[in-house]
Amino acid sequence: MVAQKDPYESPAVRAFAGELTAWRGAMSKVELAETLGYTPQLIGQIEAGKNIPSKQFAEDLDTYFKTNGVFVRLWKLITETRHLTAVPPGFPEFVERELVATVMHVFDPIVVNGILQTREYAYEVLKAGRNPEEIEHLVTKRLERQEILVRPKPLRIVAVMDEMALRRTIGGREVMKGQIEHLIERARQPNVTLQIVAADKGSYAGLPGAFTSMGFESGPDLVYLEGHLDGELIGNPATVREYGLRYDLIRGAAMSDDESLKLLQSILESP
Repeated sequence: MVAQKDPYESPAVRAFAGELTAWRGAMSKVELAETLGYTPQLIGQIEAGKNIPSKQFAEDLDTYFKTNGVFVRLWKLITETRHLTAVPPGFPEFVERELVATVMHVFDPIVVNGILQTREYAYEVLKAGRNPEEIEHLVTKRLERQEILVRPKPLRIVAVMDEMALRRTIGGREVMKGQIEHLIERARQPNVTLQIVAADKGSYAGLPGAFTSMGFESGPDLVYLEGHLDGELIGNPATVREYGLRYDLIRGAAMSDDESLKLLQSILESP
């Protein structure tokens, strides 16, 4: 598996890393790597918790150190809790803050934001490179997050998306039909404002990518950015203000909420 920039947050991955470091002791990474037939880089990545060990690697460690299966048992624990390593670093903290946010502004140019996805659409978005158990866990967690939109004191959300996110067929026509219907239903909620940037708009401020900002009753606003391998929660006031200005420009390029709702209806009714 390719190593990631930040350590995995899974306790099982950390436990494996700690045991490997302890058993290696004074032995260098280079010496252990040459003895077992691996690279020193892999040894370092696993000890740093930035890579997931293979079953063969665990078996080789148990054989060499004569640990009576310690590493294989830890490998099994990692496998059983693999869903915990499926979310990018930074995302769990974002979800915690999301629960106490009072207002959220999201922008997505490529796909429908997770807070507005249907189960079927979410499954298609999340399935690449994951086993069925991981996918189901992530989809369930994603749907649970959406409870903040319908709780007694719901989150106030302004969601802007590019029309291309709605035109991209993910999972087939029926999945997209269900997703569009869901967006229409959400857009009619008093706490949800949905706006769309028309496909023929051309260049506008949102082209660099997606982001989410959150406001709270107390405490500073935050911005969340998510990449392919990790996520970042930003609290620097100057940076947050810049994203706020960028969001204003994006909304200025978007259609009104009423016009956006009409577009959703037309997409739903199109053959």
